Amino acid sequence: MAPLPHMDLAGKSVLVVGLGLSGVAAARFCADRQARVTVNDIRSVDALATSLARLPSTVQTVLGEHPESLFCGADLIVLSPGVPPLPALDSARAAGVRILGEIELAAQYLDSDVVAVTGTNGKSTTTSWIGEMLAGLDRPLFVGGNLGVPLIEAAGTKAAQQSGVAVVELSSFQLETCASLRPKVALLLNLTEDHLDRYGSMEGYGAAKARIFAAQTAEDWAVVNGDQPDCVALTASIRARVLRFSHTGSVDSGASLSGDDIVLRIPGRPQMRLSTTTIGLVGRHNLENAMAAGLAASLLGASRDQIQAALDTFGGLPHRMQHVGDRSGVRFYNDSKATNVSAVVGSLSGFPGQYVLVAGGRHKGAPYTPLRSILEGHARGLVLLGEAAELLAEDLAGVAPIQRAADLSEAVRLAAGLAEPGEAVVLSPACSSYDMFPNFEKRGEAFAAAVAQLGDQTP
Repeated sequence: MAPLPHMDLAGKSVLVVGLGLSGVAAARFCADRQARVTVNDIRSVDALATSLARLPSTVQTVLGEHPESLFCGADLIVLSPGVPPLPALDSARAAGVRILGEIELAAQYLDSDVVAVTGTNGKSTTTSWIGEMLAGLDRPLFVGGNLGVPLIEAAGTKAAQQSGVAVVELSSFQLETCASLRPKVALLLNLTEDHLDRYGSMEGYGAAKARIFAAQTAEDWAVVNGDQPDCVALTASIRARVLRFSHTGSVDSGASLSGDDIVLRIPGRPQMRLSTTTIGLVGRHNLENAMAAGLAASLLGASRDQIQAALDTFGGLPHRMQHVGDRSGVRFYNDSKATNVSAVVGSLSGFPGQYVLVAGGRHKGAPYTPLRSILEGHARGLVLLGEAAELLAEDLAGVAPIQRAADLSEAVRLAAGLAEPGEAVVLSPACSSYDMFPNFEKRGEAFAAAVAQLGDQTP
């Protein structure tokens, strides 16, 4: 890829809207390049104290409102992901102000190969897994994006140069403002109901996800879930070469299962076989993630041994089927990140052995009945809590014995009493955490703490 002509920010009036991690990083980046930076957020000084403390002293702040004059007077507006539609943005567009997201701003400074990962579930695990697979290459490497480290922080580093690789997780919110980011490899892991409050329909949500392919050319690759017709349909007219992964059948080009092996078939390259028997992560969804990650890493030049080693040793991310302890022969898994039904289905499909499921929280609108086929014959019991406990109990009646818990500590104690030695207790809530916790991370930490309080017995 030829180097890009990088954007000149010196002396430009740049407005950064939204002061999350990416907003702060974008403001710092622009200020370092001698732009005149103002940050804007609807929240108060007190609520933003930590973010404001990370800004250079030259950055101006306008908080608590979105003045139209501020937006229309900028040379460039940088939007943080998730900023809702604003009248001031409409006015700025009408006035001809250039509006970019943080990812799109970063794209102006990337000459490296980009691997971009999106989907409803599994993005962070797959992004991290690809990073582990590519770590042995003699190339500067960046791993981040929605995963935690904003992509703009790669700009100006060796990972942004032609010799580098940037592996980036992208949410639908981030993709909304992407136009020129051109991934060498773009991955669409899955597509299930989520964020419909923002998009109004699955068509709108899917269209946002499909923007990951928009700037690709015939020299690039798209890796998609071949078992999901919606994912396949979104790649019907793209320019990139398509590889599909499937855990249910064979594929001519892509990844599929053959006995205990994942088989990678990439046109023009030798077939690669990877063993699934030693993979460190459990669940059907992680098998799919492994296929997608293996394809991406192979396309970037990772060897079979490098990919297999990462499959075997990667321990996963916190709150995503994370093993948090063993008590009296029972294994405990924290899957607090599973905040929707499809995530739980993915986590528990192919889970080895019997388990007790701890579920519940704030209801997100979707029915819980799709869990029945996963739980029947596999769940020793269900422990339900939170605002959605009654709805869960109604939708899952009869699949396994049900107990109710007033809080997460009680849920862990009840689940531990239901599970037999050799089985597992899995926190996989199918709900958001906001009835009891500020986020899924705090819920997962509380689960791990409750497991620790059970005692120090190990099998």
